[in-house]
Amino acid sequence: MELRDFGRLGQISALTLGGGGIAGVWGGTDRGEAVATVHAALDAGITMLDLAPSYGADFESERTVAEALRLRPAPDVMITSKVRLPDGASAARIRGSLQASLTRLNRDHLDVLLLHTQFRRTGTTLHETVSPEEYRDEIVPTFEALRDEGLIRGWGITAVGDPAPIIEAFHHTPRPDTAQIVVNPLNQNGDLWIHGDTVRPDNAALISAATAAGVAVTAIRVVAAGALTSSLDREVPPTHPAAVDFARAEPYRKLAAELGETPAALAHRYALTVPGVSTVILGVKNRTELTECLAAEARGPLSPEALTALAPFTTP
Repeated sequence: MELRDFGRLGQISALTLGGGGIAGVWGGTDRGEAVATVHAALDAGITMLDLAPSYGADFESERTVAEALRLRPAPDVMITSKVRLPDGASAARIRGSLQASLTRLNRDHLDVLLLHTQFRRTGTTLHETVSPEEYRDEIVPTFEALRDEGLIRGWGITAVGDPAPIIEAFHHTPRPDTAQIVVNPLNQNGDLWIHGDTVRPDNAALISAATAAGVAVTAIRVVAAGALTSSLDREVPPTHPAAVDFARAEPYRKLAAELGETPAALAHRYALTVPGVSTVILGVKNRTELTECLAAEARGPLSPEALTALAPFTTP
């Protein structure tokens, strides 16, 4: 598997195994298959596992990886997890969440700890967000202290939502080591978008700003929560963002067939081709889906002709 630059943290595989799929967020799976998927990912050369306490019931993503690594230790694999701050910034909450993750994973440090809460603009109110001031004055100093203490090797942010405060965070020093940004051919943010019509998403601007600031980009929502696959693998009401996006993506699925690709494989190859992306996080829940993504990565970047065919979809 291709290795790419991951900033101060060294190199990383072009694909990262995400924790949502193996925790049953994106359709049903079971612990045995999830553990086998972790092992298959490591065998294929994947060097990072991206987890979160909120992925799955009872911290399932972290518990699954703990079991997988207990059965087959992989001391060199990088592990990330996240902290949510729905009630505002709190050093104690960050430290408590990290310590709980370390206990579940049976580790003494994480390679990356990510803020898993969106930003709001200064002077505005929005449920379950943090302000730029909270980020600068409480979150960044706490993350930096945790790094100095050896409890994390690096830290980052989930860079979804209103572009303005995110780009402001990229300009603030100390900067995050990495940012998770939505990257998919239709620029679909789905249920991650909580800002209504007050502002518009701009994922391309986020990638550009992160790259310019030396912040490594990890691509998320590559298949737009399942909208860019052959069929949704979970029951959602017709008004759910994933169902709406899936219906809108029918012309994309036709193009994928014309290009000789499955919709999911085309989406992953697209994300791997986007300049500035260090690694693409997979939402797979089993070895079959993992195999499809591994094969897509092995086929390499999309051709200029394929990118031209995708242009009407990727243009905002």
